[in-house]
Amino acid sequence: MHIVGPDVKTYTSKHGYPVTAEVAARAVSPADFDCVVVPGGFAPDRLRRDRAVLDLVRGVFEKGGVIAAICHAAWVPISAGIMRGKRATCVSAIKDDVINAGATYLDQAVVIDGNLITSRTPADLLAFLPAIIAALEK
Repeated sequence: MHIVGPDVKTYTSKHGYPVTAEVAARAVSPADFDCVVVPGGFAPDRLRRDRAVLDLVRGVFEKGGVIAAICHAAWVPISAGIMRGKRATCVSAIKDDVINAGATYLDQAVVIDGNLITSRTPADLLAFLPAIIAALEK
């Protein structure tokens, strides 16, 4: 597992929890990853503005790797251009963004559409995490 971010630095969550990106997205290749888990909260609003992050997400998706997004994280696959024609869920606040990106919104704890796994909120982690593990076991 690697924590990838726009830059190598420590980021702080909306609840004050720190996480340190070990490597910048521009320094990695989609070939190096089987899965990208995009965090929710405020992070996706920053992540979707970074071209290297979007290229990584799109590249992993296109090679058949798993893209998992929870809560506001759906913004990242939207900005990466991989949501059109997919079924997905997200936090209700960005439901319209998912629909406008060409996806079919479903109000479910977890939605699996091929190699895209989405979930609504942390309350759905008990469905989201096993879905990611099952996809990686295939």
